[in-house]
Formats: sequence, structure tokens, C-alpha cells
Amino acid sequence: MPLAEAPLVGHSVGNFRLVAKIGGGGTSEVYLAEQHSVGTRVAIKTLLPRIAANQDHVQRFFNEAIAVSEVRHAGVVRIFDAGFMSCGRAYLVMEYLDGETLTCRIRRAGRLPLAHIAEVARQISTILEATHQAGITHRDLKPDNIFLVPDAELDSGERVKLLDFGIAKLAASRLTSTSIGAMGTPDYMAPEQVKGKRGDHRTDIYSLGAMLYEMATGSTPFEGESPYVIMNARVTGDPVAPRKLNPNLTPVLEEIILHALERDPKLRYQSAGEMKRELDDYELVQLTERHLHLRSPQPWKSRWRMLPLIAGIVILQLILFLLMFFYFRSHH
Repeated sequence: MPLAEAPLVGHSVGNFRLVAKIGGGGTSEVYLAEQHSVGTRVAIKTLLPRIAANQDHVQRFFNEAIAVSEVRHAGVVRIFDAGFMSCGRAYLVMEYLDGETLTCRIRRAGRLPLAHIAEVARQISTILEATHQAGITHRDLKPDNIFLVPDAELDSGERVKLLDFGIAKLAASRLTSTSIGAMGTPDYMAPEQVKGKRGDHRTDIYSLGAMLYEMATGSTPFEGESPYVIMNARVTGDPVAPRKLNPNLTPVLEEIILHALERDPKLRYQSAGEMKRELDDYELVQLTERHLHLRSPQPWKSRWRMLPLIAGIVILQLILFLLMFFYFRSHH
């Protein structure tokens, strides 16, 4: 039975009826759904049909449910159910969050207040500590995957929620895809991901450092005209010292950001817990003047170094296109 391409508003998933589309991207759509009898709200994430033609993508989609089920932390979005709709679309029934993403917050506010940056960083590092202890590396930390939800029970008045474990690396290695799409997002990828390595928990720490940099300066650590230029710069150099972009940033917070953004994983924080301890107590932070030893990226040399990666990406995209072409041709 062919997968449905039509919008899903009005469709049902178990006892829930999809009432509005509230989000989506290149691989999935997210709908607000209500339970018929009592009006309970959930979010239902569905995999787009053209993506579902690839079984590896379907496995990654359900991998999110596997990953989340292994973490017991209030900061990780809950997933209640998973399966296939009657129209053939894969779905996840998730906790409905009423708030905004960190991306929206940064776009609306620009540079965030220092106290707010530190609080968001503390909560994210606490969530990461729990996921890493469960043997899970997120591998795609970015502001789009951080949701800020009002919570009167917290002193800050806001709870951080971590979303989208679709490309998470589990300790049992249940995720085997190594395609470029499964590596992360160029603006927040760690250098080892750019080099094609799967990374470990320190990969998430680098991505958290990149988000802190953006919250503090209003800009991502590396910018360029293409993802290849951005990834290239990340491998060969360091970002501009954040205090050059935001003079109000304290030396301690700059030190924490640059410590997380070390290109060599061995020089970063070795655990999310270690990073959180310094965020909790600035007296523990040793000022090493990292900002004086930053190295500018080398775009010309790295451009040549990136040629094999670029060629591999192009070839992979061509292969995927041909596979999808023959798949749809054989089914029509």
C-alpha cells in the first residue's frame, strides 16, 4: 500500500486525532493531537513518505524511541508510543510542549543575558550527564533541539527539554548508518564528526559549547557561504574569542565556552558533569587565557583536505538519488 502524501490533519492514531500541523523539517512533520474522550494533548511526529522509502531512515526514526526510553530524566522529552498509521506513515506519540525552541529565543532576543545563558547551560549539561550515563550520545545537539518550557516549580521559571534523538549513538550500537545526514548539523558538529568519526560523549560537549557561544554572541562559532566552508574552518582553526563579539561576557564564562570548544576531544571537558560543576561554581574555573591562543582557520589548505569528504558526499547523494529513482520506477 503506498504511503499517504496528503496532510494528516483529521487522521487518527489510536485514540488521538491530529488537529493541526505544528512543525516539521526535511524528514518529518509534527502534529498536535487530542484524545477523543478527554482532550489530552500530545505531539505526533511522522516520517515523511519519501524518507520512509529508505529502511535505514525508518530505523533511525524509531531509534529515537529506543534512546529516550533508556533515559529517566525530566529534561528529556517523553515518548509514549511508536508504530505505523493506517496510511503507512511511521509515527511517534510524544509529550506536547508549550513553549519555544532555543533557536526562536536567540532570534527574538539576540544575545541572551549572562545569567540566562548559565542557567540554560546548567540544565543542558545535567540532561547530558543523564543521557551519557545511560550510554547514549545525542550527536545532534543544536538550538532547534532545545525546547524552553515555563515551569513554576523551578527557580528559573523555565525548564529545558532535549528533543530529537533520531541519530543518537547507543552503547549497544543499534544505529549503524554513517551517512552525512546522520552526522549532525554543520554549525554545531564537533571536528571529529567532520572527519567522519562517530564521536562519543565529548562530541555533545563540543556542540553544547557551540550553543553557548551563540547564546553569548548572537553568532555561531564559524560562519561561511557553505556547510563545507564551515566544517572546514572547524577542523583547522578556532572561533573568534567570544568576548571580542560581546565585551560584557565574563572571563570565566568565556573560559568555559572555549574549554568546551577545544578541537581535540582530550582537551575538552571529559564529562558533562565536570562542565556542570564549573557552571555551578565559578570558583572552580581555572583561567588559562585560552582566548590568547586561538588559531585562525586555514580555508585554502583545508579546502584541499576536504576534497575527499566533498567527493564522498556527492557520490553518496548520487547513489541515494539512483536508488530512490529505481525504487519509485519499479513501484509505478
